Amino acid sequence: MTTELRRLRNYIDGEFRDAADGRTTEVVNPATGEPYATAPLSGAADVDAAMAAAEAAFPAWRDLVPGERQKALLKIADAFEARAEELIAAESENTGKPLGLTRDEEIPPMIDQIRFFAGAARMLEGRSAGEYMEGLTSIIRREPVGVCAQVAPWNYPMMMAVWKFAPALAAGNTVVIKPSDTTPASTVLIAEIIGGVLAELGHPQGVFNVICGDRETGRLMVEHPVPAMASITGSVRAGKQVAESASRDVKRVHLELGGKAPVVVFEDTDILKAVEDISVAGFFNAGQDCTAATRVLVHESIHDEFVSALAKAAAETRTGAPDDEDVLYGPLNNANQLAQVSGFIDRLPAHAKVEAGGHRVGEKGFFYAATVVSGLKQDDEIIQNEVFGPVITVQTFSDEAQAISYANGVEYALASSVWTKDHARAMRMSRALDFGCVWINTHIPLVAEMPHGGFKKSGYGKDLSAYGFEDYTRIKHVMTSLG
Repeated sequence: MTTELRRLRNYIDGEFRDAADGRTTEVVNPATGEPYATAPLSGAADVDAAMAAAEAAFPAWRDLVPGERQKALLKIADAFEARAEELIAAESENTGKPLGLTRDEEIPPMIDQIRFFAGAARMLEGRSAGEYMEGLTSIIRREPVGVCAQVAPWNYPMMMAVWKFAPALAAGNTVVIKPSDTTPASTVLIAEIIGGVLAELGHPQGVFNVICGDRETGRLMVEHPVPAMASITGSVRAGKQVAESASRDVKRVHLELGGKAPVVVFEDTDILKAVEDISVAGFFNAGQDCTAATRVLVHESIHDEFVSALAKAAAETRTGAPDDEDVLYGPLNNANQLAQVSGFIDRLPAHAKVEAGGHRVGEKGFFYAATVVSGLKQDDEIIQNEVFGPVITVQTFSDEAQAISYANGVEYALASSVWTKDHARAMRMSRALDFGCVWINTHIPLVAEMPHGGFKKSGYGKDLSAYGFEDYTRIKHVMTSLG
């Protein structure tokens, strides 16, 4: 008996639609390795339709007084809260994530973030007027940029959709968003929720549009003449392609492209407490987090004790099915990701030692064991490149200068952490670490009020916070004669 696959559809101008040419892709549940749905493989005609809808809706949405946009976003947050269980189910099927963790760790911050940007909608202002030339007054207007083409990743499909649409809509922009081709289900549900709110309030449906598809669909979105801005969370390869495509008509670009977060552990650290926190921050979401605590640098004097404790914590960390309440994380997102993570372990140099894990778990789905690798050198592949899996590497350092050199000695620069009881040392390290975020004696907490974004090949632009909100605005100078 063959189970009929669910049919996901694009959401354009308030209507659910198939791809214009009827093409689809299969969507696989990572926990089972089996397809559960089909999604449109959108082409140029679908992109044209979505962009036309967003462009037509923009003037009315832009011209709303900010309080009206705030009201819409607050109702969207309320609707997310009311339909939380549907969102959790869709996201778990999308990603294989544990149901309980999705309920506790993703739904509350998503709703809070939408409400934060609802408040930000009423802060769309420039500096106060002033006279800088005799007989003339200058004012600054802060305006929305226009239609935004947004591409979300597969590691946090729901939350990254929120990070993209919430500030964009709050600032008065309209949106065309594409989820990853492996995780479209929750974004399609989000479209239904937002569409319902827009209809209830009498706003144009084209304010928010979702089109499903692959890399080619994303390229068509970025190269389309309508969007004024392209925003992507993804790989460095994808970010480079977006920046190149957007450069053809000088679009604004917002890129969040991953990381290789150093976790610098000094000799005065409470080892057991640090290991407990770092193991969770490294293995959470199967390490599929661009800020994950997966590159540990530990002082040579405590290396053996630390590695022993970390290996024990890894061995006790469980992965498994979404309905298992005793697991920390679910599967890797797709077969290609499982192959990538396995490949890093298979290619380890002779001087490396697998202290825990290092193998697939089960034959069904894309599960991988919590893994710790020690004995590594700075130029090893697994140190320099993003694994994006439940793999924590360990290196040693002898002093502060070497710790800084090793920490900064990668192409990524998104997040980092320092573990020490010495406040002055923590302050020196936070200044020297070349990363967009430095946590001290913790790793991975995020709040809506503070910015998230990196330097170097981790991209540019900020998510969350007033800084992320401002990324979706433009500045206009207006000067008037007093004569």
